[in-house]
Amino acid sequence: MFTMSDDHDQGQGVTDSPKKGPTLSTSTSSFEALDPHDPNLSKLANTMFSKTSDYLFGELTSTLDDYGLLENMNRAVITKYCDMKHLAVNVKKSMTELQEKYNLLLPLLQQIDQIEDSVMKLEQAAYKLDAYSKRLEAKCKNLEKR
Repeated sequence: MFTMSDDHDQGQGVTDSPKKGPTLSTSTSSFEALDPHDPNLSKLANTMFSKTSDYLFGELTSTLDDYGLLENMNRAVITKYCDMKHLAVNVKKSMTELQEKYNLLLPLLQQIDQIEDSVMKLEQAAYKLDAYSKRLEAKCKNLEKR
């Protein structure tokens, strides 16, 4: 905390050092390297600059670590997307092969459908023939009985 005396118009005043109490100090508006000053204040200023430097170094280091993490994540994502691309290419290739095989089998499948339709028609005809033959047999038995 700084306190100024009545002779502050002359550029010098009494200030309180945080550790030693009132001391004689130079004007606060300018600092000359060769002017006498409070060594405790210099020590505190050096400590403050050192701590500020450490803080800024920590902030920059954490930012650098964040960018490193992002870089590693980007590499992992790139690898994952490459794997997915290869998988998609293989799936596309397999689907193309399956489509070609289906196209080759399509005429045979159509023939199977036609054969199935023919078998169903033959089965219906066989049931009709069976029913007709049963009716005919019944008529023959009736005629024999007479």
